[in-house]
Amino acid sequence: MTTMTDATEATDAALAEFKMPDVGEGLTEAEILKWFVAPGDTVTDGQVVCEVETAKAAVELPIPFNGVVRELRFPEGTTVDVGQVIITVDVSGGGAPAQTDAAPVSDAVPAPAEEAAPAEETAPEGRQPVLVGYGVAESSTKRRARKSAQDQAAAAGTYYAAAVQAELNGSAAAAAAPAAAPAVPAPTGSRPLAKPPVRKLAKDLGVDLTVIIPSGPDGIITREDVHAAVAPAAAPAPAPAPAPRQAAAEADAQAEAPALAGSDARETRVPVKGVRKAIAQAMVGSAFTAPHVTEFVTVDVTRTMKLVEELKQDKAFAGLRVNPLLLISKALLVAIRRNPDVNAAWDEANQEIVQKHYVNLGIAAATPRGLIVPNIKDAQAKTLPELAESLGELVSTARDGKTSPAAMQGGTVTITNVGVFGVDTGTPILNPGESAILAVGAIKLQPWVHKGKVKPRQVTTLALSFDHRLVDGELGSKVLADVAAILEQPKRLMTWA
Repeated sequence: MTTMTDATEATDAALAEFKMPDVGEGLTEAEILKWFVAPGDTVTDGQVVCEVETAKAAVELPIPFNGVVRELRFPEGTTVDVGQVIITVDVSGGGAPAQTDAAPVSDAVPAPAEEAAPAEETAPEGRQPVLVGYGVAESSTKRRARKSAQDQAAAAGTYYAAAVQAELNGSAAAAAAPAAAPAVPAPTGSRPLAKPPVRKLAKDLGVDLTVIIPSGPDGIITREDVHAAVAPAAAPAPAPAPAPRQAAAEADAQAEAPALAGSDARETRVPVKGVRKAIAQAMVGSAFTAPHVTEFVTVDVTRTMKLVEELKQDKAFAGLRVNPLLLISKALLVAIRRNPDVNAAWDEANQEIVQKHYVNLGIAAATPRGLIVPNIKDAQAKTLPELAESLGELVSTARDGKTSPAAMQGGTVTITNVGVFGVDTGTPILNPGESAILAVGAIKLQPWVHKGKVKPRQVTTLALSFDHRLVDGELGSKVLADVAAILEQPKRLMTWA
């Protein structure tokens, strides 16, 4: 006879859980951007099932086994901790999802009491039930006391996931999903399920968690649920609760759009997560760890601009991106070769200065997801055409949102081109772990004394910020002066190289 324990083990063995991996070498969380599969879809080993954003990069996640998708644990737009299960797959080989709530298989006809008793109260193997209408007198755990509510919440989570996927597939039934969605309020007399940060957020905003309908897995209240509870109503009539994906989209639209005329809302609160959270943490850590010093120089780059135009016509650069940033990058690499002590890092734990004999040149890039700083590995060893090719690939990959976490790690110095926004200069903050960052201002025609006469010349202002623990004023001044000298007389790229 097949016991209940045997059936449970068989069911569990048929389900494989795919957890959120650490795709960025030590990262703790990632945001699910897009699902490529839905419950019921067949997946194969190596198939990409979703796209996540972590460490300011979008990464596609392949699944490591074959089977049929049973459940998507989190909707799109949810931030998930590394190690949490995000998708379950039935790997038993059957096409239909397993029925986890079905009664256990038995050769004997169950007694009425056994039919009515829930799975948690079924007598253990070797013990017979007592009088009809009574279950086994074995105490249940605290978790099982709220099992019924969790089952309802899980069912609602599955429903929402299906509704979201139907909407993405263009299903007509998606329009009716919010109205038909099952409500899963917190069990009466029990504590609502929410993580400590969510509880604190609710307390700060004055929201009662017991009246919120959870949208998270297993009936857990999320940050989005709390913010939705305090958001002003869009219309006088109460609207049905939207699916998680719709709620996230509406929140994004509200954050990006200006306040409508006649709106009573004077403030908009946007949760800090994803790219903005990573930028904030990195910049605060850098600004209050490394003592910054910034120096400036204004330089005539007319000859550099002429060289850029000449290189565009050179066959060696056919199909490559040639712009002032290319020659500025090469000028900085030459300046570092002449002043190698600037290319270093501070080891706080061991109280050592780590000299780098390679240059991983970071280029700050503005993308739709925010500012990222990928770097060109071993840039000092590249020829000018090779450097141009690397810069082109770096920029195009960043704009497409496909920069990998590895491409943003291990940088030694960085260039940020604020001139593309029409800005003359700035005082950039060091990328964490790096020794220097060069800001390049807008290149403009300005009156300039050239050969004893005032003439219109192409002029820009450079700003170099450096870590004063590693770089003193003399060394920083030499590096900045060398960059300026090369841009003023680009033939020094040959004489100094």
